[in-house]
Amino acid sequence: MYLYLAIALLASIPFALLSTTTPGAELITAITMRLTSALALPLASGVLSSLSLASASSSSAGAKSDNVGCNTLHHGGSLLADSVFFPESTVYRNESQNFWSNTEIMAPACVFRPASAQALGEGIALLRLENAQFAVRGGGHMGIRGSNNIDNGVLIVMSALNTLELNDDQSILSVGPSYRWGDVYTWLEPYGLAVAGGRLAPVGVPGLLLAGGVNFYGNQVGFGCDTVVNYEVVLADGSVVEVNKDSHPDLFWALKGGSSNFGIVTRFDLQTISSPKIWAGSYTVSEEYIDDFLKAIATYAADISDPKTHLVPALVPSPGSATLASAILFYDSEDEEFPAAFKPFTDIPAVSSTLAFKTLAEFSAELGQMVTDGINDVFVAGTVVGTTFDELQRGISIINSTFFSRLPELYAQIPAENISIIQLDWQPIGKLWMDASAAAGGNALGLDPSKVYLAYAEVVEWTGAQYDETVMKWVEETTYAINNATQREGLHDPFNYIGDAAGFQSIFPGYGAENHQRLVSIAQKYDPNATFQTLMPGGFKVY
Repeated sequence: MYLYLAIALLASIPFALLSTTTPGAELITAITMRLTSALALPLASGVLSSLSLASASSSSAGAKSDNVGCNTLHHGGSLLADSVFFPESTVYRNESQNFWSNTEIMAPACVFRPASAQALGEGIALLRLENAQFAVRGGGHMGIRGSNNIDNGVLIVMSALNTLELNDDQSILSVGPSYRWGDVYTWLEPYGLAVAGGRLAPVGVPGLLLAGGVNFYGNQVGFGCDTVVNYEVVLADGSVVEVNKDSHPDLFWALKGGSSNFGIVTRFDLQTISSPKIWAGSYTVSEEYIDDFLKAIATYAADISDPKTHLVPALVPSPGSATLASAILFYDSEDEEFPAAFKPFTDIPAVSSTLAFKTLAEFSAELGQMVTDGINDVFVAGTVVGTTFDELQRGISIINSTFFSRLPELYAQIPAENISIIQLDWQPIGKLWMDASAAAGGNALGLDPSKVYLAYAEVVEWTGAQYDETVMKWVEETTYAINNATQREGLHDPFNYIGDAAGFQSIFPGYGAENHQRLVSIAQKYDPNATFQTLMPGGFKVY
């Protein structure tokens, strides 16, 4: 969840599947695999063969399941069987609970943890032939129930896909989908390098990049996806392909913001950024200065002229307490502090500040220290646009006043002790950012470089499942109220950033009709049977 920054405010195919596989050849392959499995099973009774389908240390030993997908993978040959884990195993228990929010916890029939892209491809081909449902979890940070988990289906986890290496001239980092961004930044720190990834250490690599990827370096390099030069992707037929501007260029474009509609990415090759140290921190002011704080947001957004800057301002109300206003300030410099672009904020007296020189790894860890695991949460995305200070200030004011006017209704229904945090924040995206995206070849998001976008996020985190429906009803009604108010003023934009979107929101129509239809066509080309639209029910779909 790219705008979850409240914490800072508080201080080739196996088994000879051909690259041009026909349905008939694919079926023959599957039958061959099952016959091989069936012949191997008698050998495994009493004595483990060299083709052991289940090692004694793995959860699959002697495991049984009523789920056809799990059984198919379990009996799919040694490459797969040792990667399938059932509920009695430690691996299952750990992986099935490895999510940030309680809203994501479900009950998969088994966990499939492939050790390679080839193993994943073989598994996907089998699941498709069996018409078996599955979910895919990368970092597990999208708190929408069913987005990355599943009840009584196969949960595919990316934990073993752990490539992490630089090329010879250190210009490209290859990173697997198992990682969180804090791990990546820590690994890069000795080289004085960074990448355009997540801003909180616990956020996972794949979800952020496939959503677009808001990042600290956006005014220099655009979205995180704009810095990807190659993807290794498992397609619906099980094939593993390299995707870049020369190989499958249409798919290359679609993966830049099109999410999980086309295949499963097993490696991202990213451009690196020289950034040995930064000047950054959170700058918090008291409630009496909120008007000045909101004006500072509009001032910065209306004239984003320094590419080294990045800003995330937020308001954090609390039942019965004063509202705090805080901005995450980031400057890509190892020797310059208090840049002029941040003066509208730093001229306001602070009640606390963590601004200092630090490494990216240190800063992402700082922001991630107070992430609360085991809570319930919802994020809701929205966007207003403008070209002038007045338009942007009016948009900010409408969002702020509408959101805060509805808080008493929420407070009246949920005890204060059950509210972990409420937050409203903004992300300015202007011409520098979009020009950098265009220079890199563009993406699927469809933003207009003639406008300034203020993407905002409503955040509610709470404890107590009995309040789930109450919160969801409140955020839906609040979102509709904000959208109606900004539409009346001609400031609303249909773009909703996936990383902060709620399950009830629409995503791809906000990319524009042309981009939306292009994404649909590309999905149909690479996944003609709609595997990732139907058998993988989680996530936002292009159809």
